[in-house]
Amino acid sequence: MLEDLVQKNGSRILLIILDGVGGLPVKNGLTELELAQTPNLDRLAKESALGMHIPVDHGITPGSGPGHLGIFGYDPLEFQIGRGILEALGLGIEVKDTDIAIRGNYATVEYQNGKVIVKDRRAGRIPTEENRRITQRIKEHIKSIDGVEVLVEPGMEHRIALVLRFPEPLAENSHLINDTDPQKEGREVLKPVGENEQSQKVASVVEKLLEQVSQVLKDEPKANYILLRGFSQKPKMKSFQERFGLKACAIAVYPMYKGLASLVGMEVLSFEGQSIDDQIKVLREVWDRYDFFFFHVKKTDSYGEDGNWEGKVKAIEKFDEKLPELLSLNPDVLVITGDHSTPSVLKSHSWHPVPVLLKSPYVLGRTSNRFTERECLKGELGIFPAKALMNLILAHSLRLSKFGA
Repeated sequence: MLEDLVQKNGSRILLIILDGVGGLPVKNGLTELELAQTPNLDRLAKESALGMHIPVDHGITPGSGPGHLGIFGYDPLEFQIGRGILEALGLGIEVKDTDIAIRGNYATVEYQNGKVIVKDRRAGRIPTEENRRITQRIKEHIKSIDGVEVLVEPGMEHRIALVLRFPEPLAENSHLINDTDPQKEGREVLKPVGENEQSQKVASVVEKLLEQVSQVLKDEPKANYILLRGFSQKPKMKSFQERFGLKACAIAVYPMYKGLASLVGMEVLSFEGQSIDDQIKVLREVWDRYDFFFFHVKKTDSYGEDGNWEGKVKAIEKFDEKLPELLSLNPDVLVITGDHSTPSVLKSHSWHPVPVLLKSPYVLGRTSNRFTERECLKGELGIFPAKALMNLILAHSLRLSKFGA
């Protein structure tokens, strides 16, 4: 129904995701957002519509994939996307109907009585440059297995993405294979096992791949094995432009978020550097080329997962310092939110509603004084499902026609 209401105009929409921005009290009963000194966000909050979104459903803790898909207007319960495909897309590997995409970690293992025992699941978080060297070794030695093409690309630090490209399109649920990562050091690497006949055929190729990789990497002091997670296939879904009539781009540093944007058909922009200043620079350069801009900030989530509430506060304050540069672009609709909450006290994602700020000429405003969890609860948007956010964005950009007579 929504697609029938979409109409085009020249409005510009800027969606800023402060990853994991929501929190819980960490000091004197205050959250990280409440502790942060954010004069620019405070001024913006007073003239904006505020609220809270629920990423998946009440009480459900979302991963980054579901968290972003909901914000992008896709029901995360309908479109359950494997981590492997996001990692592959984020690293620039085209994913086809013939492919199984997998997320990998370089790891350190020992061989004990015929068993492969994990000593370090992340191989000491090897530098990205070291990752590239090791990945190149795999590329040179393993090109195909039983007629299945093997594609592998290095990610950041210990992470890699792999794609197994079969000769023919794969049947549905061919990706239903367990992770080989046991999740804890001192445990044996898990054997890949398929849940059905189709996925078992894929699992047999994966098993051979692991055997060959272990031979190639046997002389590496740290990264002598790979642990595999997130086996996934390309989903069938309409693109962002088909659904919402928006020419969209993504400005993100980490591969997974690039992958999420690519999955829904956004153009992922390449740029030098990894700082928010580098992101703002490219945003300025392309401002006249797109209708919709997805701008991702990672550090708020990273510090939350580390349990470092002071680091998270500083990351929020650093973003606040840069906010005037973003506002100077004068977007017709500006949204600031997170894909989920990452309270430092939990050191993980959580099920809590996520703060939302929406600035347009068509809001009531003056309901709240700051962009914080408690102030957002006072806002005119109320608490709503994340998948409804795109409806609100389109409405405020005057891109939805009237429904019914």
